[in-house]
Amino acid sequence: MRAVQVKEFGGPEVMEVLELPTPQPDSVEVVVDVEVADVMFLDTRLRSGWGQDYFPLSLPYVPGGAIGGVVSAVGAEVDPRWLGKRVVTQTAASGIGGGLPIGGYAEKSLAKAATLTEIPGGLTTEQAVGLAHDGRTALAVFDRAAVQPNSWVLITAAGGGLGTLLIQLSITAGAHVVAAARGTEKLALATRLGATAVVDYSVAGWAERVREITGGGAAVVFDGAGGEFGGTALAAAADNGLFLGYGSAAGDFADGDTDAAVARAVTVLGLFDIVGEDVDWAAITSRAQAAVVEGSLEVVIGQTFPIDQVRQAHAAIESRSALGRTLLTVNASL
Repeated sequence: MRAVQVKEFGGPEVMEVLELPTPQPDSVEVVVDVEVADVMFLDTRLRSGWGQDYFPLSLPYVPGGAIGGVVSAVGAEVDPRWLGKRVVTQTAASGIGGGLPIGGYAEKSLAKAATLTEIPGGLTTEQAVGLAHDGRTALAVFDRAAVQPNSWVLITAAGGGLGTLLIQLSITAGAHVVAAARGTEKLALATRLGATAVVDYSVAGWAERVREITGGGAAVVFDGAGGEFGGTALAAAADNGLFLGYGSAAGDFADGDTDAAVARAVTVLGLFDIVGEDVDWAAITSRAQAAVVEGSLEVVIGQTFPIDQVRQAHAAIESRSALGRTLLTVNASL
């Protein structure tokens, strides 16, 4: 089978498409013939060698986590009714650790049977994979925020997969949304999705502009940017507001003046404060998929690349030019 392999850490050029042995499932695994693989910002960082203390990688490895496709083989303890089902899942390897070499950027990949979700009618494989990470996280974060009608919400990294979902969820809840992103294309996308106002956070003074628009600051800040942008967004939260820092699109999680935020009674939550053990991920996945099927939520897939163009896919994400989700198409004939 064809798969993308990383033999050393570095730029997109270290990824090669090679012929590798077909993986064999253990007793509780299945083999998925991959149609679509998700491409995440985290994938690009791991490929560069970042985060080895948290995400130890055994070289060589096949990157990628979320996949969608058809189950073609099952382990001895797996219900054979999964055979032939179109599913979305996380790979057993997820590209990291454990000595498992096969992630999602491959024609065939392994997944634990317990992680499989059958793709419902009315949902494409691309949409299902686009929701695999972002749909779950967006709903978990949004539920925690308890956004109120007529309140002001600030969303950073608003042109990304999570940001585009949070714009829609906030508008549906009756809130006013300020979408912060870099560049005219992302701001235009946010406007199309219903944002009340947009600001370009590559322009100096953007946090002050948010405070002007909102009349003193946003009641809820959804921060998908992190880093310096996230720290600036914290200053744009209203007194007694809520700041939820779940992303690191700028390279790391938000770096802001938390003492000043506490003095203004701003509640600051990180990703692991939000997605605790009590989150029912299966239920949230079903909710996200149902919302897309019924048409109340749009999965923005900004760009897809065939597996042979995996380097271009990573380059698009690293250049900050990607809109919404980025996907690899693998077995296009499925």
